Amino acid sequence: MTNTNPLWKTLLLAVVMIIGVLFALPNLFGSDPAVQVSARSAELTSADVSQFDRILADAGFTDVEVRQEEGRYLALFKSEDDQIRARDELAEKLNSNNYITALNLVDASPEWLRSIAQPMFLGLDLRGGVHFLMEVDMDAAINTAEERFIPAWKREVREAKIRGTSIQHSKGVLSARFRDVAERDQMLDVFREDGVDLDFETSEDGEYAYITANLTEVATEAEQRSALQQNIVTLRNRINELGVSEPVIQQQGLDRIVVQLPGVQDTARAKDILGATATLEYRLVSSRSDARPYTRRDDGSTIMLDRDIIVTGDQIKDASSGIDQQSGTPAVFVNLDNSGARRMQEVTQDNVGNPMAVVYIENRIENIKVNGEDVKRVSKVEEVISVATIRDVLSHRFQTTGLGAQEAADLALLLRSGALKAPVQIVEERTVGPSLGKDNIRQGFMSAAVGLAVVVVFMAVYYRVFGMIAGLALVTNVVLIVAVLGALTATLTLPGIAGIVLTVGMAVDANVLIFERIREELKAGRAIQAAISSGYDKAFSTIADANITTLIAAVVLFSLGTGPIKGFAVTLCIGILTSMFTAIFGTRVLVNALYGGRRLTSLPI
Repeated sequence: MTNTNPLWKTLLLAVVMIIGVLFALPNLFGSDPAVQVSARSAELTSADVSQFDRILADAGFTDVEVRQEEGRYLALFKSEDDQIRARDELAEKLNSNNYITALNLVDASPEWLRSIAQPMFLGLDLRGGVHFLMEVDMDAAINTAEERFIPAWKREVREAKIRGTSIQHSKGVLSARFRDVAERDQMLDVFREDGVDLDFETSEDGEYAYITANLTEVATEAEQRSALQQNIVTLRNRINELGVSEPVIQQQGLDRIVVQLPGVQDTARAKDILGATATLEYRLVSSRSDARPYTRRDDGSTIMLDRDIIVTGDQIKDASSGIDQQSGTPAVFVNLDNSGARRMQEVTQDNVGNPMAVVYIENRIENIKVNGEDVKRVSKVEEVISVATIRDVLSHRFQTTGLGAQEAADLALLLRSGALKAPVQIVEERTVGPSLGKDNIRQGFMSAAVGLAVVVVFMAVYYRVFGMIAGLALVTNVVLIVAVLGALTATLTLPGIAGIVLTVGMAVDANVLIFERIREELKAGRAIQAAISSGYDKAFSTIADANITTLIAAVVLFSLGTGPIKGFAVTLCIGILTSMFTAIFGTRVLVNALYGGRRLTSLPI
């Protein structure tokens, strides 16, 4: 007898369905509004957690689910009103220099299920969040690039033993002043050797001779492209490390960056995230009269540092935390690029035995209430986070000690994330409220559910039992799409829901082709078992051709498209693959289980 299932096919279908249901299940529980608290520079301790619990209890929140995940304290609430009130209580009672308090949405599924699977990420149009258009200050990027030549020029002048010079960068021009023309012309040849990216000009005013320089047009364009790309990478690294799910960070035009943060419910918190990108500087400890005072993070004391910067954060290629083999204490291992390594070697070979400091510079943006109105306050934090004695000449790779284990890990994270190569300014901001996101989810779900229900009813009426099998395959197909999206941590958007609805139609097309082919075989007088087998075999090539061409189009959309187009293409690709599995393999296993291997006089199709 034909059309019988080997054991492996039945087991495969059962395993796929069980796994699909498990990975799709978290999406049924939705998310709960929560308040998230994390430490700025260390791990949360049990004393911190007890303090947070006490603040919430004093505010009347006694029945609150609390979680500790990835170094964060999460308090879950039943309503957004409670969430906001709890956030305000915690933000008021906690020191903002030590803790970051933010609104969040967290998975509401039970703990045993969270250990197995997680729900799909929802895009900005479904979950709510914030959208920023940021403009990169290209003038500042060019100025910074030109200022990097100042330490080299000063060194070369010292090596030539020329006195009475003045080297500075002012009003967008790099300039060097000399006492006579001969000294200027001597140094012009030296400067040109290392300044292939500069256009030089000379002038005199009677008393002094001058060299002025700016980046060439080619170097300027390269620096602007580099600033834009490095800022994109830095923002992505910092936002990812701060735990925002599936951020969108894209270039727009020649000097702008689009940042979308799904799930971030207040603009102030989003600005805190973007403002957290910091700059690091390495400076020598100095006792000179022109040294600058800085505050040490560990004890609040004042330390004097040299005005000349050795290297900055954008010259660091990589960083990792570990243990110093000699002292057994935590350390941060840093890798510099070529220019940074050359500068570090030049400075440290003349300063072995002297202390060097790491300066942490951050622009923090806070929203405060002034006369009942939200006012933005920008504060610049400059503090010394580490001071270590130079034991040997340093170059590409060196280490920083004197930190705790968590501080070393945090510093390495900051160095890996990098510094903004040029300042950015928010020129446009939009907030998509979670209520609007809920409306989109409800309407998208209704459109998918109604479409699925109508198709299932039609198939059941028109093809009877076989139609109901096709309906079951359609439902299974949707479950598998949701499961795969969750397993791949892909983001579902409104166009993604459209892709799911489209695949429902394509999946039923495959079954229509199969069932009509079976009907034709029966009308031609073939035996029932032969008609079933022939229907699936002969329809396969047509179904495969149609799905492969659509899959090619979806891949092209994903490759060339951006944003919503990618979301549509992702669900379409996944839906095509799962629909072929359910419509061809899944329905045939069920049909064989019900009708295969039996002598039948009629078929309910």
